[in-house]
Amino acid sequence: MASARRAYEDRRWAGQSPAARKQVLHRIADRIAAEAVELAVLGVRDNGTEFNMALKAEPGSAAGTFRYYAEALDKVAGEVAPTAPDVLGLVHRMPVGVVGAIVPWNFPLMIGAWKLAPALAMGNSVVLKPAETASLSLLRLAEICSECGLPDGVLNVVTGSGAETGAALAASMDVDVLAFTGSGATGRKLLEASARSNLKRCYLELGGKSPNIVFADAPDLGKAAKVSAAGIFRNSGQVCIAGSRLLVEASIHDEFVETLKAEAEALLVGDPLELSTQVGAVNSEEQLRRNLSFMDMARSEGGQVVTGGTRILEDTGGTYMSPAIVTHVTRDHALFQREVFGPVLAVTKFETEQEALSLANGTDFGLAAAVWTENLSRAHRMVAGVRAGVVHVNTYGGSDNTVPLGGVGQSGNGHDKSLHALDKYTDLKTAWIQL
Repeated sequence: MASARRAYEDRRWAGQSPAARKQVLHRIADRIAAEAVELAVLGVRDNGTEFNMALKAEPGSAAGTFRYYAEALDKVAGEVAPTAPDVLGLVHRMPVGVVGAIVPWNFPLMIGAWKLAPALAMGNSVVLKPAETASLSLLRLAEICSECGLPDGVLNVVTGSGAETGAALAASMDVDVLAFTGSGATGRKLLEASARSNLKRCYLELGGKSPNIVFADAPDLGKAAKVSAAGIFRNSGQVCIAGSRLLVEASIHDEFVETLKAEAEALLVGDPLELSTQVGAVNSEEQLRRNLSFMDMARSEGGQVVTGGTRILEDTGGTYMSPAIVTHVTRDHALFQREVFGPVLAVTKFETEQEALSLANGTDFGLAAAVWTENLSRAHRMVAGVRAGVVHVNTYGGSDNTVPLGGVGQSGNGHDKSLHALDKYTDLKTAWIQL
């Protein structure tokens, strides 16, 4: 943190021209792309994501993110206020100073880039803490940034536990902004630490329990089933926006669940470094135990397991779980209300559009959602009515850097991606000049 503060105060990075910062960020993006396979493998060895997904979601996404903010940074301008003729009012956008970033283990390089690229683009220094179980790709990224001309001290990647390293970042008087992706419990601790220290701004992306709503008039139910399976089972369900609650119109419920069951059972679970693997490993033994405990709770509450939900391939020494579909899940069930962060899909049927909307908004979370319908008016009504930061229509996932990702409610208050992310890493300074 002292290193980041020194680097910011002497303006070795913040004092460079936008054109110079742009060149460095473009070189970083090019190097990430050139080392994509190596970076993807580093991440897979840490977190078990299937390689084909990791290649696209980690280095592929990170390179695109650095390029996006490289191109954005010299388009961000201040303002001239409409003042009286004898006054000049200017609004400057200034870097905040030192940014602390804490990122999770599921997509460390992708989410790390979401924090790093806009913060660096605006001239800040950064201290980044990876998750304890997934630091390899971010440590390599730090080396890449140095090799590509980012001045020493501007980016500091520090490993360690949340209780020690993360707590130190949160309590520091030298960190001006804290950007975090992770659990709600940790997010609350960060806010408390901010209040006890320097009142640093905290931007928190805290996960979700996202509804995936399928109406009988969906344009292609087969496609809806295939995409819905990917939306919950890719990366073993370890995705913040995973469509973990499937809400299906009653008239097509049984047929759709059967189609979805076939899609789930056809997925190849196995070694994430095998190119044929479609679903990789669960991150850790601890996470696997948590997933299986949710299956026990689901059964005890009356849920019916259609397929999966057990540990598999245990003889390999890996932590693998078969994709699970549980029907007869009601609003008061744990599987409806709580984030599993595993390959477990809760299915609930509905009769009317209003009931679907009520069920969709029936949790404390509000990160993502999806609606499948060919009725344009219904699609717009659901987009307006579902309480979520992102609502997909006739798809699930896939949004790029042009739009923000963030939630409402217990899903937090931070928005990554898009030009809006730049606001987190800038301060507004007014110059009021008497002429």
